[in-house]
Amino acid sequence: MGKEVSTFGDVYSYGVVLMELFTGKRPTDSMFTGELSLRDYVKAALPDRAAEIADPWFNFENEAFDQNGQSSGGGTGNAGKWLGSVLGIGVACSADSPIERMKIGDVLRELDNVRNRLIGDHRRRRA
Repeated sequence: MGKEVSTFGDVYSYGVVLMELFTGKRPTDSMFTGELSLRDYVKAALPDRAAEIADPWFNFENEAFDQNGQSSGGGTGNAGKWLGSVLGIGVACSADSPIERMKIGDVLRELDNVRNRLIGDHRRRRA
């Protein structure tokens, strides 16, 4: 409010949208009262419980994850490899201080890396 508009605000919003998409929760959900926020909820689950907070639509029930959120086989295969990474980007984008937020170029590079890992995993499984 009353501050100059900057890309830091856009990055913050982008981070919140990422967390909303992958958790199925909104910052205004009734569970976020007092000191608990969507960002705190996601941050507390990283890296080892990312699949537990994922939107049930993703159906990770048959997926086993190690402490780094990496898939250990079964289910969707590589879900844990990307879920923790994407949620981590959302947390980094939504840092309280604008100067601590990821730069949008870094966000794009990280998301591209996640995508490339997914494509590589998919191709290796098909081969």
